[in-house]
Amino acid sequence: MKMYGLIGYPLSHSFSKGFFKEKFERENITGCQYENFPIPGISEFNHLLEQHPQIKGLNVTIPYKEAVLPFLDELSKAAAQIGAVNCIHFKDGKKTGYNTDVIGFTASLQPLLQPHHTHALVLGTGGAAKAIMYALEQLGIIYTVVSRSPINGAISYDALDEATMATHTVIVNTTPLGMYPNVDTFPEIPYQYLTSRHLLYDLVYNPATTVFLEKGAAQGAVIKNGHEMLILQAEASWKIWNDLAVSH
Repeated sequence: MKMYGLIGYPLSHSFSKGFFKEKFERENITGCQYENFPIPGISEFNHLLEQHPQIKGLNVTIPYKEAVLPFLDELSKAAAQIGAVNCIHFKDGKKTGYNTDVIGFTASLQPLLQPHHTHALVLGTGGAAKAIMYALEQLGIIYTVVSRSPINGAISYDALDEATMATHTVIVNTTPLGMYPNVDTFPEIPYQYLTSRHLLYDLVYNPATTVFLEKGAAQGAVIKNGHEMLILQAEASWKIWNDLAVSH
């Protein structure tokens, strides 16, 4: 039995297990199972691998996308540049880290982009944010990071004035604000300055429409949640685990 799974903590919000269960059934993939591994500390990573030597691939979610790096033998070019991993391939005794968030985000964002979408705001600074920044760079979109603790070139939420909002017409929420069960939370941006020229993208997918997206839609903005991104990154993970050529 080939085993695949997801590490993170907690994993109550996990999309991956259900996705792969359905995929295995739909595509008649036998001899494979996908499990959640909620480890309370990344120090338990090696112990997990000892317990389950049949693991062929893992996805990585909050809060271990960056913390897992020292446990890996190699990184793909993109994962090394991003500094965050959400997919691990076990092959020939080596653990190689990849970032399929880039693939999922890019493919789901591109169809929505208009010529005026030249500048973006990235809300948050975690491992997911790093993948988004890398993807925006690849797309030629200039980004500004917004953080509660503005360091390393990031700006604070208080700095978001009307002029900044008018220029930055793509806004990506990479924070967990609004994620179930804390569905009433949302990033503190000045929503009153949003227009139909804005595109709001939320990496959160549960609920399908967060308060962040609701407030954007109320101003006429185009909105998109993270569900398609998750599907695309999961499919990319499967290709990596099965040597079907993905470079990220």
